[in-house]
Amino acid sequence: MSPEALSALLYSIAQQLVSEGQAGDLTVDLIPGESRFAVMRPKDRAHGDWASNAAMQLAKQAGMKPRDLAELFAARLRDADGVMSVEVAGPGFINITLDSASAAQVVDRALAEGAAFGRNDHLAGRTLNLEFVSANPTGPIHIGGTRWAAVGDSMARVLEANGADVVREYYFNDHGEQINRFAKSLVAAAHGEPTPVDGYKGAYIDEIARRVIVEANADGIDILDLPRVDGGADEKGEPLGEGDSAQREEFRKRAVPMMFDEIQHSMQEFRVHFDVWFHENSLYEDGEVEKAIDDLRARGDIYEKDGATWFASTKHGDDKDRVIIKSDGNYAYFAADIAYYRNKRHRANHPADVAIYMLGADHHGYIGRMMAMCAAFGDKPGDNMQILIGQLVNVMKDGKAVRMSKRAGNVVTIDDLIDAIGVDASRYSLARTDYNSPVDIDLDLLASHSNDNPVYYVQYAHARSCNVDRNAAAANITRHGADMALLDTEADGEVIAMLAQWPSVLAQAGDMRAPHRIAHYLEDLAAAYHKWYNVERVVPMALTEAEERADDATREATRIAKCPEPARSAARLKLNDAVQTVIANGLDLLGVTAPDKM
Repeated sequence: MSPEALSALLYSIAQQLVSEGQAGDLTVDLIPGESRFAVMRPKDRAHGDWASNAAMQLAKQAGMKPRDLAELFAARLRDADGVMSVEVAGPGFINITLDSASAAQVVDRALAEGAAFGRNDHLAGRTLNLEFVSANPTGPIHIGGTRWAAVGDSMARVLEANGADVVREYYFNDHGEQINRFAKSLVAAAHGEPTPVDGYKGAYIDEIARRVIVEANADGIDILDLPRVDGGADEKGEPLGEGDSAQREEFRKRAVPMMFDEIQHSMQEFRVHFDVWFHENSLYEDGEVEKAIDDLRARGDIYEKDGATWFASTKHGDDKDRVIIKSDGNYAYFAADIAYYRNKRHRANHPADVAIYMLGADHHGYIGRMMAMCAAFGDKPGDNMQILIGQLVNVMKDGKAVRMSKRAGNVVTIDDLIDAIGVDASRYSLARTDYNSPVDIDLDLLASHSNDNPVYYVQYAHARSCNVDRNAAAANITRHGADMALLDTEADGEVIAMLAQWPSVLAQAGDMRAPHRIAHYLEDLAAAYHKWYNVERVVPMALTEAEERADDATREATRIAKCPEPARSAARLKLNDAVQTVIANGLDLLGVTAPDKM
């Protein structure tokens, strides 16, 4: 019996107590929805397999003492199939102990459902547009964007496992000043000049400049002979690079697609798939920016002042109004944000019920204006628009922060990380920490084959379970004839309880937008499994002479552990394989492989 089944049983008992007039002032409408009663694993196993505060939750509405109401629940629970005992403790906790066969039902369920075990449809019927990474196409993806790639893709997988229709989206900022600075940097590099003061640095700039020249030459264009306007110099006498010119435009139109290709390749190598690659420039080319401004103007949220066009965002909770068309006639960056949100919500194909933005730590100040814009369109901030802010990543080696990229200068890129520790360790280490917290990536630890390395620890549990299968097959042990009631040791019970928690962990990870909960669960399951493996046997093992000379009770306990009867071996093999299934399912949600050998 799973925690979900116990929660549903408590709900049913609460309804019975109300209908029979035994629950005081409690009425049906005051009972939480089905499966809304908390069922938890007690820290102290002496308190049973599962505990609930259902009576304490309802006592005030019922006008009863929590313990009195808990006793009514306990009396009904004792008659339920699969329940061995029920005790009321403390102020009104209900402690439940299941019989071994009932507890082990989750093993059969996991094996029967396989990859579908734990999945649900409670988020079905809503389209969630999940935008993540969205690095500017002006350089390789740095470590912050790499974290969002790992977290975002894992989150998408978790949301889909909860029934949501998820659209993974990458927003290319290919319009505006950052692209101009990128092009100016390339032109300067091509001419062997210093990087413009507002430009981009790194060996990749020289590399891209050379590739552009080669590509243009192949097309019969000597790009360095195209007209170039001298941009002058700043107050220090340093060149600013060329202004608007045919040469700069030629570099821009050739280099930006090259960076697109690099970014897409890096995402593919990192096992991240996007459904939509959205180009900011299309918002201007398709008139989406004008349509969005006209929409807000019709709603009374646009006004003119000092020669500029303003969005009255303070009407919707922002700390100040925002310029969207500057006095020189150019659009402010926020104009594209407005159009982009409107586009997401009103697309012909997969319009977003919820637009989730995953932004870097430097975007915290954007939340107010973004939520105001959501409200201005008649939507509900926090529901139709959700903004997640990720924190910084520090890459460590030998206890010190490192800057190991030769190509991108003084930053760590996605390719650097993959080269150092591989895709599995990179994804797992970045996804296992709550994105609200900074994270340290210890390269030495993640490259090690030790139990202190969390991804190795979890993957090794899966590989170990596969080895148990191989050994069982060699010993002609199968699942046939398994007596699940024989899974009655403390180690058996701990693994079974961990398996039973998987569906609720997966549901919570989706509701809380918290894929790191999957990693934490996998580490706890792996710990329970490794402990079980060390004390229980699937394949018989002969007793030592000392174990044979022990007293009868000790010898029998040792025999059961080391040389179980066929029905117990078969039951343990099923338990082993259920763990294997759940670990594989969890690692897949994190985009990490589940090896059968290590």
